[in-house]
Amino acid sequence: MRHLAVVAALVGALPALADEGMWTYNNFPSAAVKSKYGFEPTPQWLDKVRLSSARLAGGCSASFVSANGLVMTNHHCTRGCIEQLSTAQKDYIANGFYAKTLADEIQCPAMEINQLAEITDVTDRLNTATQGRTGKEYSDTLKAEMSKIEKECATSDQVRCDVVTLYQGGKYNLYKYRRFQDVRLVFAPEHAIAFFGGDPDNFEFPRYDLDVSFVRVYQDGKSAPQNHYFKWSKSGVKEGDLTFISGHPGRTSRGLTIAELEYHRDVVLPKTLMFMSEMRGMITEFQKRGPEQKRISNNMLFGVENGVKAQKGRHEALLDKAFFAQKVAAEQELRQKVNASPELKQKYGAAWDEIAKAQEQLKNIRKDYTFIEKNAGFSSQMYSLAMALVRGAEELPKENGQRLREFADSNLPALKAQLFSPAPIYPELEIARLEFSLTKLREELGSDHPFVKKVLGKESPLTLATRVVNGSQLRDVKVRQQLFEGGKKAITESKDPMIALARLVEPDARAIRKNYDENIDSVIRKNSELVAKAKFDVYGTNVYPDATFSLRLSYGSVKGYTEDGKKVAPVTVMGGTFDRHTGEDPFALPKTWLDAKNKIKANTPMNFASTNDIIGGNSGSPVINKDAEIVGLVFDGNIQSLGGEFGFDESVNRAVSVHSEAISESLKTVYGATRLLEELRPTKAPTVKSPPAG
Repeated sequence: MRHLAVVAALVGALPALADEGMWTYNNFPSAAVKSKYGFEPTPQWLDKVRLSSARLAGGCSASFVSANGLVMTNHHCTRGCIEQLSTAQKDYIANGFYAKTLADEIQCPAMEINQLAEITDVTDRLNTATQGRTGKEYSDTLKAEMSKIEKECATSDQVRCDVVTLYQGGKYNLYKYRRFQDVRLVFAPEHAIAFFGGDPDNFEFPRYDLDVSFVRVYQDGKSAPQNHYFKWSKSGVKEGDLTFISGHPGRTSRGLTIAELEYHRDVVLPKTLMFMSEMRGMITEFQKRGPEQKRISNNMLFGVENGVKAQKGRHEALLDKAFFAQKVAAEQELRQKVNASPELKQKYGAAWDEIAKAQEQLKNIRKDYTFIEKNAGFSSQMYSLAMALVRGAEELPKENGQRLREFADSNLPALKAQLFSPAPIYPELEIARLEFSLTKLREELGSDHPFVKKVLGKESPLTLATRVVNGSQLRDVKVRQQLFEGGKKAITESKDPMIALARLVEPDARAIRKNYDENIDSVIRKNSELVAKAKFDVYGTNVYPDATFSLRLSYGSVKGYTEDGKKVAPVTVMGGTFDRHTGEDPFALPKTWLDAKNKIKANTPMNFASTNDIIGGNSGSPVINKDAEIVGLVFDGNIQSLGGEFGFDESVNRAVSVHSEAISESLKTVYGATRLLEELRPTKAPTVKSPPAG
């Protein structure tokens, strides 16, 4: 693997070069864009783009693309909804979905879309609250003040407020969102074309995917009109064109200390890869039981396969000796500058060593924390619901600022949406997942571990999983509502075996969580804040923060690259999709495409690569031009981009997107989706229409 450029090692220390950076909207380098590309985004332009962007709360990006609440994202971002709406008789994953009228749009059981309305800097308020505090007192005060700020901001269930930690605690911003929890499916192509090439082509280029879907946001039973949305470009983009990507990158670790990176390289990534690889094997075997078993587990397999490849790429980046040496050199340079100043040394000098000590403590509790508190030992949808109910009954009666963060008032609408989702739960798959994770729990902690004995007793993982899944009533939404509304008394008195299992686990899990929060996380947070401030003092503030699943804007251009000595062209065409068709999965095109082969304009651009800096979470992000028009839709990165969690190399890191013309041509020629196409590219002024409420 190519090592990442030297500048990547200095992220968080020096201003970014080239097209690097996932920039916040309140610190976007407009002057740098003008210097390189001749276009300077104005504050008004940035506001329009921000308000036209959207986030799927479950972990993807999206955009508003019509005045009538139409939202565009990836097919793989709505797979959960599509699968939940499917049955053995109506398999929308395999056959696709198109609502020919507004009334035909179907509500997703558990989807939330957010629109970032305001950004407020709350750094001073949080720094004042935590000044002079350390350890548990620092952690408790920080979380309480965050919850207080969020509660003051969230004036209704239609508002979501998150305090976002930036620069590892160097800054804090309050992000205020409009929240849409009534989201309905409008269009999704067949899985065969949405993920054409399957796992072999995943994180590769050239690509030939139509990884797109459309949903619509509703309020009070009516489609929610939008004043801000992206219009559709008339011609898309070509090689060399300037591109912007507005989305929600999930996480980067470019600002971490060497001690933290070593923990990721030596512990987290190898263990995660092993666990996910074994889970992939379990799901693959489950799919062999029959077509229905395959249908209900396809989405899970997709996620696990994607995760294995992504984690492998990240691990390889940290194993690259040249790259890691650059990271070490950058940290040593910063520490030397800090230690050279008595004032800076007193303020920040011990921070790196304190973080390193916390990492050693984390190694000691990793297994218990991962398998007991983080649920790796209880991989089950029903168990997650049970634990949310059990822990919620304990947390919700407390003052808002005293609760665990996930139970703060600002997070309650999302919690309720999860608990009361009518999405189907499949017992056979639940048993298989729970048996697998309980087996791994026993394997990792050991048969003689007190917790393992407490949970399994005389039962095998299969026996326990079968008993609690088949005996539980948590598949019934009404039962979950009764337990939630009944509070601690209802939970304590419940005979439901899954609730009983969560009750059994909760004391151990809570004790581990308490130790982690007070003795490890608080130390890392406080000292990461000091490292960030040291970087500001030494290098200035003209840098971008690590990704945090908050809205960011990157800039770049459509550009190819060289791999293994060969030039890779940046744009593929729709005709190449048929050349790649073999008739066998995962290179088998759906019948709709084969039927339309002679009608499709073969030279229509299909997918393209650009130098925009992205990471996981950017899936579904709009690609726009300087006129804020849709020219593409991000769905992937190339294999080199996987190291982007730790650094960026413009020579090879590429975002991979569906071309806007491929989307238009497919809707018109393959699917006959004229209603949708007219909404995207109206031939007359758009009008806002809604079906009758209810």
